[in-house]
Amino acid sequence: EVHLVESGGGLVQAGGSLRLSCAASGFFLDEHAIGWFRQAPGEERAAVACITANGGITYYADSVKGRFTISRDNAKNTVYLQMISLKAEDTAVYYCAAPITHISGGKYYGMDYWGKGTLVTVSS
Repeated sequence: EVHLVESGGGLVQAGGSLRLSCAASGFFLDEHAIGWFRQAPGEERAAVACITANGGITYYADSVKGRFTISRDNAKNTVYLQMISLKAEDTAVYYCAAPITHISGGKYYGMDYWGKGTLVTVSS
């Protein structure tokens, strides 16, 4: 059975930083592209970042470019999302999902598996 478990969320002041983790079991992350998504209250879930299986290519939503960094540690079967210079508008539940099979028009496709999410709250 596949499980993706996010952690690292919390309350942070604007301008602060957090690092989210996505740990997998029953599924080898190193064989797949992995994505981070977020859903703010009253909004649809949106793609945030994606990293290819070997970590060689990353993709970011325009709203987080230069502030968020996605990375992976295949030995730990974990993907990370380092977030700096956080803004109030980054407040959302953050999810990881896999596999990402392709990206088109800024949207990610595939995602057979989802974690339950971790809440990030940025106070202004």
